[in-house]
Order: sequence, then C-alpha cells, then structure tokens
Amino acid sequence: MIKRTISIAAAGAALALGLTACGSGGSDGSSAGGSGASGGDIKIGMSVSTLNNPYFVQLRKGAEEEAKKEGVALTVTDAQNDASQQVNQIQNFAGQNMKAIVINPVDSDAAGPAVKAAERSKIPVIAADRGVNGGTVAQTVASDNVEGGRLAAQELAKEMGEKGKVVVLQGVPGTSAARDRGQGFTEGIKAFPNIQVIAQQPADFDRTKGLDVMTNLLQSNPGITGVFAQNDEMALGAVKALGAKAGKEVKVIGFDGTPDGLKAVQDGTLSATVAQQPALLGRQAVQGAVKAAKGEKVEATVAVPVKIVNKDNVAEFAGS
Repeated sequence: MIKRTISIAAAGAALALGLTACGSGGSDGSSAGGSGASGGDIKIGMSVSTLNNPYFVQLRKGAEEEAKKEGVALTVTDAQNDASQQVNQIQNFAGQNMKAIVINPVDSDAAGPAVKAAERSKIPVIAADRGVNGGTVAQTVASDNVEGGRLAAQELAKEMGEKGKVVVLQGVPGTSAARDRGQGFTEGIKAFPNIQVIAQQPADFDRTKGLDVMTNLLQSNPGITGVFAQNDEMALGAVKALGAKAGKEVKVIGFDGTPDGLKAVQDGTLSATVAQQPALLGRQAVQGAVKAAKGEKVEATVAVPVKIVNKDNVAEFAGS
C-alpha cells in the first residue's frame, strides 16, 4: 500500500505541471502504422506499463499489427512500471495532438489523473488489460481476470488432490489485474475446505521478485504444497526457488500463457497457467481507439476470454 500511495502522489505532482510537455514522447517510444485509406492521418499514443515482460511485448505487437492494418500512426512508450513516468507520457500524447490514447496502467488509481488530463483535452482513452479508477475511459479491453482467478483455484485444487497449504504471489498492488485475479482465486478456493491459504505476498509481476519472495516464503512456511502466482513471470521465479519440488511436491499455477510459461507447463515444472490473449488485447484496444478517434460509438467493456492450459492441452497453445 505504501508503494501505491507514493505512486499516486508522484503522479499528482507531475500533473501539477500541466499539459506542457510535448515532443517525441521520450527515447522509449516506437512507432507503427502510417497514413492509409481507413485511418487517414489519425495518430494514436499508447503507454504500456512495462516492456520488460513478455506478456506486454505481445500486447504491443498486436497493437502495432492492428495499427498497420487500420492505416493509423501508433506511438508506443514504455512506462517502466513508473506511475509518474506514465503520467508524463500521457501529457506528451496530449501535447502531440493524438486523436486517441491507449493506456495499460502501471497503477489503476494513479492512472486516474492522467486520464482526466486527456479528458480535458477531449482525447478519448482506451484502457488495455487493466482498468482505470477515478477517470472516465471510452472503453476497457481486458481479460476476465476474476474468472481466471477462479479457474486457477479449481485447477490448483485438482492438482493438489483438494488438500494442502497454498501461498499466493500477488502482482503490483493497486492494479486491477492483481485485485481481480486475487478476488477470483479467493472465491474459488473457498469451495475446498481442506486447502488452507497460509500466506499472500506481492512480487510485483516480476520473475526475480517471484524467486526472492518464494524463497522467503519457503523458509517461513514449511509444508507448502501449492502456489498460485498472479502471472507467469512470478510463477517461473517460484519454480526456480522450488527447484526439484516444482511440479512434484509443490504444484504451481501461473497466469498469462506466455511462451516461457507454456514451455514450463510442457516441461512439467508449472502445473498449469491461465492463458490470456495479449496480442488480441492489443489489437482490440487499437480498434477501439480508432473508432473513438473517429467519433464512433464503442462498447464500454470488451472481455477477452481466458482458458486453463495444462499438460493435456498445452500443445495447441504452444504451437500457436
């Protein structure tokens, strides 16, 4: 909670400077697309929470592919998991006269003031993968994270024989993805009274932090037989911490369906993952942004399906 409070305060301070920043959007920006018959001279800005995560790299790829198809200019920036930096990026987009903005929030609360700034400039905003609190977006494109959490609970219970001790590696505090996945898992695991959740700790959706947190949890909580990690990166960190126990004495469930996560399922160290479709998320976010930029009506929410991937069906996902 302290981390989130600092992020929000920093974001607010950045907004106090006003919409004065403009230019290229920083050295972390990249462009895709261009003028075309369908898109004309539409320019769209996209701020991704972090590109140091394979999931969001896939999301960017899908967005860039759709921008090219639509014939619009897309500028993508990497917020590097820094809420204030993301605010600055949104300000820059407003100063560059973008016709629409796609934001994949670092922090759902801290994103609110940035979205309000775009609102004042009459620029529609599309939220991708994570929701925005305290600001009005034209559309939210996201996986059903609550349902994904429930599916993870059911699969982990099955793998554990419906009994044992579980720890949960949580994502970045303040993100809707972490909150919703946690909610779904908590609801789902209640159906199994012989499974006890003995610890929950943030590892910020990061593989190295997942390794460190899992190592500490193993020392302080003997007898762990199950792990739910709210993304594959943390799950892979947990697998490394578990060593030979992973997939055998301790069952681990991830979330995202990244290439590395799918490989771990194939190898048997990761029991399952909840597969999302990040490239599809990126494509649909840009579709919504183009429609909003043209003044067309867009649906308030677009839900992208999720599915459990285990050893029985991993081949169809890993081969895609």
